Amino acid sequence: MKVVVIGDFDASFVPHTATDAAIEHSAAALGLNVEVVWRATEPLETDLDDVQEADALWCAPGSPYRSLTGAVAALRFARENGVPTLGTCGGCQHIVIEFARNVLGFHDAQHAEYDPYASRLFISALTCSLAGLTMPVHLAAGSRAAETYGGAKTEENYYCNFGLNDEYQAVLEGGGLRVSGVDDDGEARVLELSDHPFYVATLYVPQTRSKPENPHPLVNAFLRAAAKRRREESIAAVPAVGA
Repeated sequence: MKVVVIGDFDASFVPHTATDAAIEHSAAALGLNVEVVWRATEPLETDLDDVQEADALWCAPGSPYRSLTGAVAALRFARENGVPTLGTCGGCQHIVIEFARNVLGFHDAQHAEYDPYASRLFISALTCSLAGLTMPVHLAAGSRAAETYGGAKTEENYYCNFGLNDEYQAVLEGGGLRVSGVDDDGEARVLELSDHPFYVATLYVPQTRSKPENPHPLVNAFLRAAAKRRREESIAAVPAVGA
């Protein structure tokens, strides 16, 4: 199974190396053979071949990316084609931008890390940096997030300084990108698409809490969704008897 990770890889950045490790932990626990392929954002502006061949897409932390356009193009393909997708930290923020531009029609939707003076900032600077903090997340009943965690609350690590501008939360939810996890102050920390095989965005970095003996439940669910999609595509590709 092929998991493509979108991001400009930096071996010194803990969330990047933790992404590889978390996939390895969950793959081992689930008995899956997983190939992890990192793809930088700039080439994705014109070449989505690896994304189109992926069983799953993880949009990694580490923004600003070298190319916002490339990351958005990859996320759009995954959203429109039912590819299981997980976006963490910067990946979460870019899921919001892609949805705002290509689903809601706000073509000028912007991220403050790229252009702090843009007129329509769907992603804005947080009042206080969350980098290095571990904080509780409250999960909405009936959401994919709550089902994945098996409960209504978790604690997660953060590396971010930017998040969803709450002025646009209602319009995002009206379009189908639902906030399914919040912090103690009610600010968005998890978003998801309910009509997609798996399309989840977290402002936190679940991969940093994964351990070989205790893989992260969100990463487990992500790989399960990818494996299910691969099985279904394999069955669909088998010619019917007598055809």
